[in-house]
Amino acid sequence: MNSFFIQKPDENTNMFIDFRTSLLAMYNFLTGDSSALSNWPFLNNQSLVILIVLFSLLVVVYLMNLFIGLLNMAINKDDDRVSYLKQKAEILAEIELFYLLPNQRRWNSWFPEVIYYYANVDKAREEIKRLIKNGEWTDSFPEM
Repeated sequence: MNSFFIQKPDENTNMFIDFRTSLLAMYNFLTGDSSALSNWPFLNNQSLVILIVLFSLLVVVYLMNLFIGLLNMAINKDDDRVSYLKQKAEILAEIELFYLLPNQRRWNSWFPEVIYYYANVDKAREEIKRLIKNGEWTDSFPEM
């Protein structure tokens, strides 16, 4: 064989020759960078290696904080809606108890015996399944 085409591995051609560069090569492979197989001396550019590792770690921390913030905003939005509906129900109950005369409370036009309420079928089924799973569902409503 012709020995002209065979090159002895060194730090420029093989990152797995040194323990430190092999750790960096494995880190690069884990982050999806296959440049560890290229001819680039990592030992001579230690500051660049440190910056690459710091950048990848800081981006992960930053994105995680961003997602936590977005999730927190979504939870607060739902909590605001729930607290609004709860406060509205409390105000209506207070008005019915303290600001209406007894004859006004008996008016069927204001307080009908049957109240029609539209409920989303999918959400109602999910809630019923959850109640059955937790053992809280009773047979009071056999039609459901």
